[in-house]
Amino acid sequence: MADLKRSPLDAAHRSLGAKIVPFGGWDMPLAYPAGTLAEHRACREGAVAFDVSHLGTVRVEGAEAFGALQRAFTNDLQKIGPGRTQYTHLLEPGDGSVLDDIIVWWVNDERFDVMPNASNTARVLEALGVGRDVTGERAVIAVQGPAARERLEAVSSAAAAVKRRDVATVEWNGAELTVAGTGYTGEDGVELAVPADVALDLWSALVAAGIEPAGLGARDTLRLEAGLPLHGHELGPGITPLQAGLGWVVSWSKGEFRGREALAEEKSAGLRRVLRGLTVEGRQPPREGYDVVMEDRTVGRVTSGNFSPVLGRGIALALVEPAVAVGDAVQIDVRGRRVDAAVVALPFIPKKGI
Repeated sequence: MADLKRSPLDAAHRSLGAKIVPFGGWDMPLAYPAGTLAEHRACREGAVAFDVSHLGTVRVEGAEAFGALQRAFTNDLQKIGPGRTQYTHLLEPGDGSVLDDIIVWWVNDERFDVMPNASNTARVLEALGVGRDVTGERAVIAVQGPAARERLEAVSSAAAAVKRRDVATVEWNGAELTVAGTGYTGEDGVELAVPADVALDLWSALVAAGIEPAGLGARDTLRLEAGLPLHGHELGPGITPLQAGLGWVVSWSKGEFRGREALAEEKSAGLRRVLRGLTVEGRQPPREGYDVVMEDRTVGRVTSGNFSPVLGRGIALALVEPAVAVGDAVQIDVRGRRVDAAVVALPFIPKKGI
């Protein structure tokens, strides 16, 4: 589509033979010739680089920035400080559902880089009422995996030294990078916001250092194994933080925030559904929209499902009735055929990073 946005790294992806697909209004790499399974394993065993430039950046600066974010988001920025990051939610006031889940990079005393999901930047900017969209001024590269810091050291020792959940600005080849110890794979690593005009140089340096390119297909299977929610699946219209098992992201002690009243009503009334993990025997992945059945009664629906390269079986996240508990046996209705599944604790594999 002609109106799709392109990352500053688009030429690099195409030169590497990536399969490019529309995602959140952007042309983005789904996978490179090695394929999603190989990229997934490379992240679990070594280090990969994802282009996540489709994520938004809303920059909020000045003396009023802190108060604006406190009033808008569910989490409490007073728990952290400059040089730290925080996961938080922006709620719909009417029902307390998640308009977007967000990472806030508190870069310095009066600068916050708010990182919305791909298609939600304009809505987040509108809800905040302050800030400016700087998405088009930079690329964002996520370097992830157990060897991420070791290989990044050869490119930028300062970037490699940014600790988990910290954020810092570092210089690289005369350009200022903003580096956060965050990610979406369950592995250690960092995310680097780099000015658009030097993004290709940084990407090339990372690849030359042995950090393998990986696409959004692997990013999705990695986050699923780590039990991390995806907006539009485990979060979104009608789905609240409490239903998604993310009550820890809500600070009830900080005062008013957008959507608090609706969320408090749900908390008082009790949840009608909760997020659970499911595993199935065999390689066939459960898919979004499949019914979850218990004792011949539909008790929920799959929100995300795929094949787990680490576990060697199908796994899924599902919103189900609260009575469905870890250890229960259920079935998944796969187009009229019942497949046995087990309700398991999340994450499916241990998370080593954010």
